[in-house]
Amino acid sequence: MASEISQDFSPFLRIYEDGRIERLIGTATVPASLDDEQTGVASKDVAISSDPAVSARLYLPSGRPEKLPLLVYFHGGGFCIETASSPTYHNYLNAVASEAGVVVVSVEYRRAPEDPLPAAYDDSWAALKWVASHAAGDGPDEWLNEHADLKRVFLAGDSAGANIAHHMGLRIGSDKLDGLALAGIALVHPFFWGSEPVGTETTEAGRRAWTVGFLKMTCPTISGADDPIINPAADTDLGRLGCGKVLVFVAEKDGLRSRGWYYEEVLKKSGWRGSVEVVETKGEDHVFHLMNPSCENAVDLMKRLVNFLNE
Repeated sequence: MASEISQDFSPFLRIYEDGRIERLIGTATVPASLDDEQTGVASKDVAISSDPAVSARLYLPSGRPEKLPLLVYFHGGGFCIETASSPTYHNYLNAVASEAGVVVVSVEYRRAPEDPLPAAYDDSWAALKWVASHAAGDGPDEWLNEHADLKRVFLAGDSAGANIAHHMGLRIGSDKLDGLALAGIALVHPFFWGSEPVGTETTEAGRRAWTVGFLKMTCPTISGADDPIINPAADTDLGRLGCGKVLVFVAEKDGLRSRGWYYEEVLKKSGWRGSVEVVETKGEDHVFHLMNPSCENAVDLMKRLVNFLNE
């Protein structure tokens, strides 16, 4: 007899009474390649930790003998779907590495609900410590030793990955990482929330309750919608963000749009001394640039990201 559905978080996943988890999207994977057909970028998978299992996919653009900026990227997917080997992210980061001329470390972190938050944060921090271990040129990976400039490190992510990038920036601001200098953070359609609607955010009680239920699935210990995990405005350490510049992308039709604008507002009020810019894309929805990377607005977003990584 088939098990009954215990929790339905469509379109992401379903949890059954027998404990089985059915991911509905974001399950496809592609292998790394030493010579991408479209970009010439080389990629490979590396192990960072065995217990817990943390890995990353590295991207190296071709024909770049000089030291390059390093982008550490955190994929989106609501903390529960997608992977660093997803075709969506593999193709996107091949393009970023090629167009920006950066080395990319795409982190494969543990996902909820099997491994609820803060597992993804812990794994992402472990990945950053692994990156920092290459500062003297004698780390475990040859690509980073030879090609990555750890004085020009950027963090970026989309949706839940942008949330992770934000939290890693906070941790670098408080804990530091010897040999690693964080130049900036790019947050694309960041997944933030709160108990009170802001801007044009939905006021519909059912939709807001669904989001809180989803958050509790990804992090059972969360105190609510105003936990600093999901609401930067509630974080007393926000002013300690460990970089000098932040670029936030929002999309006009995205239900998270106003949270991106609100992030700029609270960051400016926090005592943080850096510069923050918000770029809004008209007529587009959440992570449109991943769904339709060749459209005009996605090309423009890429250009803005490339400029940010090369400033």
